[in-house]
Amino acid sequence: MTSHPLTPAAEAAHVIDAVLRDLREGDHRGVVVDSPPGAGKSTLVVRAAGELAASGEPLMIVAQTNEQVDDLIARLGARSPEVEVGRLSAVDYEPSERVRDHPRCRVGAKVAELNSPAVTIGTAAKWATVSEGSWPWAIVDEAYQMRSDALLRVAPRFVRALFVGDPGQLDPFSTVETDRWTGLSWDPMLSAVNVLLRHNPDLPVHRLPVSWRLPHTAAPVVAEAFYPFTGFRSGTGPGDRSLRFSGPSTSALDDVLDVAAETGWGLHELPARFTVRTDAEAASACATLAVRALARQGAASSESGTGPLTADRIAIGAAHRDQVAVIRSLLPPEAAGITVDTANRLQGREYDLTVVLHPLSGRQDATAFHLESGRLCVLTSRHRHACVVVARKGIAELLDAHPSTEPVHLNVPVKFPDGWEANQAILAYLHRAVSLSRQR
Repeated sequence: MTSHPLTPAAEAAHVIDAVLRDLREGDHRGVVVDSPPGAGKSTLVVRAAGELAASGEPLMIVAQTNEQVDDLIARLGARSPEVEVGRLSAVDYEPSERVRDHPRCRVGAKVAELNSPAVTIGTAAKWATVSEGSWPWAIVDEAYQMRSDALLRVAPRFVRALFVGDPGQLDPFSTVETDRWTGLSWDPMLSAVNVLLRHNPDLPVHRLPVSWRLPHTAAPVVAEAFYPFTGFRSGTGPGDRSLRFSGPSTSALDDVLDVAAETGWGLHELPARFTVRTDAEAASACATLAVRALARQGAASSESGTGPLTADRIAIGAAHRDQVAVIRSLLPPEAAGITVDTANRLQGREYDLTVVLHPLSGRQDATAFHLESGRLCVLTSRHRHACVVVARKGIAELLDAHPSTEPVHLNVPVKFPDGWEANQAILAYLHRAVSLSRQR
């Protein structure tokens, strides 16, 4: 086990101080911050925005979704309520409660309607429609979710920028063929950060070293599978968090929940079988696990306090929207508050307990979509206490029968880890954990 001379808080503070120092004193056009899941990306964005605004220089913030924009506005209102914020939006946008609660937030469809606030914030798609004006500073949040062509459309609006994002999660995607751009340094399907660094290799890159979301049982597993060259550690240690269920175990699913509560991970394996994508048995297992966790009145204890495991603190993740629809239809009314969604829509969110339908469960093939390492990374890194994976047996054999055969292109950096490696690493750990729990 690696020893750390600094506490997690001290190590994270050291890196954040270096980032802010580069913003204040450096002469680079940009600063990049890579972050593992739950490392405080939004906290850094809000702090940097407050400090830049306090210096008297207006800035623009570029987020990728309206949900991210509203969340950042709420955080800015909580940390720096004195800073004026302009919410750049569509004409028909209805301000959410979080936006309305901000003491000094103005909403407008055009920059001129915002009255020159210290901070102007909007989605990348909305910023792409702005054709006039410039800002000394920009902060690009979730920059690895942003396509490089989207960055090109907003780049004329700022002089210097802070790019913050998670390199291990889902890459930008497109529904059209993109082979014509493969190998080009400005390939629009590369993330904004990838293209930025290929054209500006001397930009400072910082890495947040601590995940405040993932418990100590999960951080090493996720780091080995999805961040093998950078790594990170959990902000908590053994005994800092616990999840307990009341009442005796009455089924195999209850046993899985108990193992997950004790070790941080659970694996519910169904018999090997090729199935349709909306596998009814697997969907039912996912729904039943979440409902049983709710019915057994779990209690979650952490550095943030102790509280009941309520429906809004449980999530079920799947790869496809039709799988999500089937699982959601199986939840009883009393469990309606449980989140059920795809990996794409779960990015950036966190829960106490997550249930994951493995993307390769019941499949006869291993396509690039299902092997995407970022998809599995998102699904297995949303939890603060425990994650339960539901899968049919035979995934390891499926992976062995379908080794990675993606073509290697000139001038295209090879991505590590690839989905094949990441899936093998997660499965190997889950099987070891299950084997050890049975020996106890």
